Amino acid sequence: MPANTAAPTRILQLIVSMNPDFGGPQEAVVQITHSLRAAGIASDIVTMDEPGASWGGDDVIRLGPGRLRQYYYSERLLPWLRTNARHYDSMVVHGLWQYHGLATRRALSGTGIPYYVFPHGMLDPWFKHQYPLKHLKKQLYWPWEYRVLRDARAVLFTTEEERMLARQTFARYRVNEAVVGFGISDPPRGDRAHFLRRFPELQGKRIILFLGRLHPKKGCDLLIAAFAAIASREPALRLVMAGPDQDGYQATLTRQAEQRGIADRICWTGMIKGELKWGAYHSAEVFVLPSHQENFGISVAEALACHVPALISDKVNIWREIAAEQSGFVAKDTPGGTLELLEKWLALNPPERERMSANALTCFRKHFHIDSTTEKLITTLRANRCPAPHSSAA
Repeated sequence: MPANTAAPTRILQLIVSMNPDFGGPQEAVVQITHSLRAAGIASDIVTMDEPGASWGGDDVIRLGPGRLRQYYYSERLLPWLRTNARHYDSMVVHGLWQYHGLATRRALSGTGIPYYVFPHGMLDPWFKHQYPLKHLKKQLYWPWEYRVLRDARAVLFTTEEERMLARQTFARYRVNEAVVGFGISDPPRGDRAHFLRRFPELQGKRIILFLGRLHPKKGCDLLIAAFAAIASREPALRLVMAGPDQDGYQATLTRQAEQRGIADRICWTGMIKGELKWGAYHSAEVFVLPSHQENFGISVAEALACHVPALISDKVNIWREIAAEQSGFVAKDTPGGTLELLEKWLALNPPERERMSANALTCFRKHFHIDSTTEKLITTLRANRCPAPHSSAA
């Protein structure tokens, strides 16, 4: 049957929670929703959050509470989808290994309404090697999760790197793939003065910024060790560690800084949002993310949009674009690689740093603006609006 080439007019996005502490997928939903609406396409959001949850805005449909630990099972979801599916042209499931994907597949089986899945890096083989026991559990779930992916009209990837890595995780893998990219909208003008008033100890300092969850995956320990190795070369250097503490990991990092003798050179801001977050970017001379696994790295795109070069590991899936546009440096996610990133930055003279800052903005506009992603997403939805090649209620 030929595809229905008309653009979709109403899309439903499903995600287990809009809690911003959970990281990138939540921000992805926000950015995609705003961009779709700007393009004239209505987009609703369904979550398993408690009805009284404060995050996500007034227009989020909350069907929680999600139960069974991190599976987020809700008995309200499947009936709601079966009742309301006819109001939507397409549905987009964000994330894997949770009930909302299975419920969407079951609700739409036989309806002709297509659904799509955004894995957001959850098929990356890094997790298999880093957490073998969790991977064993996922292998038990895989026959059901595989059906969700197989019957999706398309599995949506943010980068070509993510698409290729996803093929390496499970032996049985046959899906319709589409790379749609990802990005953010133009950022607001950050108030540098507001950020520095909040953290006056940073006035007049050269700021190296990390912004993200404090988690072992992010390579925070590598960054502190590398900063300790170069801190004595420039007394004005300060490392800003901005982001929510993940499972008490900040205490471990603080002890590491104390042992290295640089505790007074690090500013721990906790989670920062809105004007304060953008002020942090505009106060920094460079952004660092030595992550061991990063599907996209929204914070990298945010830094670039603020003219801030990015020093990243080659496990951040947008590293090729950063390197090609000379908008930062790329190295291995090792102690030596992270030290190399900082040393290369410090070796630049002021004109070279200014040139790299200009390249950062060019890189953002060329590769990571949300309008480009929305255009690719709409094209993918338009091209695939025909009955799925697989449809079964098994």
